[in-house]
Amino acid sequence: MTRSAGQLLATIAATALLAGCATMGDSAGWTTLVDGEKGMDNFTRVGDANWTATDGAVQATQGGKDPAYLVSKQSYTNFTMRVEFWASDDANSGVFIRCQDRSTVTDENCYEANIFDQRPDPTYGTGAIVKVAKVEPMPKAGGKWNVYEITARGTQLTLVLNGVKTVDVQDSKLASGPFALQWGRGTIKFRKVQIRAI
Repeated sequence: MTRSAGQLLATIAATALLAGCATMGDSAGWTTLVDGEKGMDNFTRVGDANWTATDGAVQATQGGKDPAYLVSKQSYTNFTMRVEFWASDDANSGVFIRCQDRSTVTDENCYEANIFDQRPDPTYGTGAIVKVAKVEPMPKAGGKWNVYEITARGTQLTLVLNGVKTVDVQDSKLASGPFALQWGRGTIKFRKVQIRAI
């Protein structure tokens, strides 16, 4: 083997090793609750939306007059979540964290990272925490895949939507609890949901 061929093989091997390390580092500590192989096993249904596991995502397209939820079976205190979601333009959805009552999920007894492009008061629409932290201007999530990064560390709450920080606020009302994925209107799909304790 010539020296240049040996160097090429060594470079390829080193690149593969670094890529593998990067993947391991990225996934270290993350618990995946929804992905292509995991549907709704990690959740309890509340309400009557037609949640299904389809094409690697959990989704709902219709329900009753009241919002419906998938509530995590585990509770969490300090954590970061990564949530990949697709919402129709008319969707009313959200990711509710630190919920205090598994059977009754509201924006009063949970923090709601909103997904609601057509909310009548857009200051608490997509990218906001309802009744806690406003967003200005409100980003739009409808008709495309998006990524929410939600961090709760003590009283510090941070939302990052598609790489842009929309909320960075202190609030001490709720300290711990399960999280919930909401269907309220339109079509919502959650393709990947991961959480990591911090």
